[in-house]
Amino acid sequence: METYLVNEFHRQSAARRAPAYQHLRRTLQHAIENGELTPGQALPGEREMAKLLDLSRVTVRNAIAGLVGDGLLVQRQGAGTFVAERIVKSFSKLTSFTDDLRARGLDPRSTFLERGVGEVTPDEAMALNLSPGAQVVRYYRLRIAGDMALALERTVVPQSVLPDPNLVENSLYETFSKLGLRPARALQRLRAIAFDAEQARLMNLPEGSPGLFIERRTFLEDGRVVEYTRSFYRGDAYDFVAELQTE
Repeated sequence: METYLVNEFHRQSAARRAPAYQHLRRTLQHAIENGELTPGQALPGEREMAKLLDLSRVTVRNAIAGLVGDGLLVQRQGAGTFVAERIVKSFSKLTSFTDDLRARGLDPRSTFLERGVGEVTPDEAMALNLSPGAQVVRYYRLRIAGDMALALERTVVPQSVLPDPNLVENSLYETFSKLGLRPARALQRLRAIAFDAEQARLMNLPEGSPGLFIERRTFLEDGRVVEYTRSFYRGDAYDFVAELQTE
């Protein structure tokens, strides 16, 4: 990998005039895109990379900071800099956030920003097929893997289905399973967004960073709507895929 970085860096430097940190940034980006650096792989330390490429540590630091901002690299305090691992989420299978991350060997966690019971709003009543005045359980959660915030989720569940908001410790779907409930299907909509100031602060991202908004309505086998969730995923960590057929 070191040989590739040296050769590619000098090729970038010879190809165009630009500050050295931009050449290094492009070199590392190409190494990630070409598979020379793989998801989860650690980069050489700043001192080692600076010596390898005959650069200052400030130059190396600036190049890495740019790629961290782009979501291609992640920095872990006391451990170093690593190639970011993108999460592939299928639209053809009904899975939870927890299921998706555990399937990739990651440790999902949730921070509850809000949790409680209240009267259903008109929009929630329409989404959940509830009558005015019905009680619902609401969650606002920051979804995390390792030390990276991946998503913000606002979830509403009929209280007739989930009597106590404290029953959910991390995974809503695991709680459904314990209650003998089995989500059978879901309808989802996706669109691109830019994180506003408050969302960006919670996600530790610059304001205006690209994200993906997903609205999900989940149904039980008997047709009842059991979940209405609006999720805001960071756009640099997820790839959404769907299998398409002609019939």
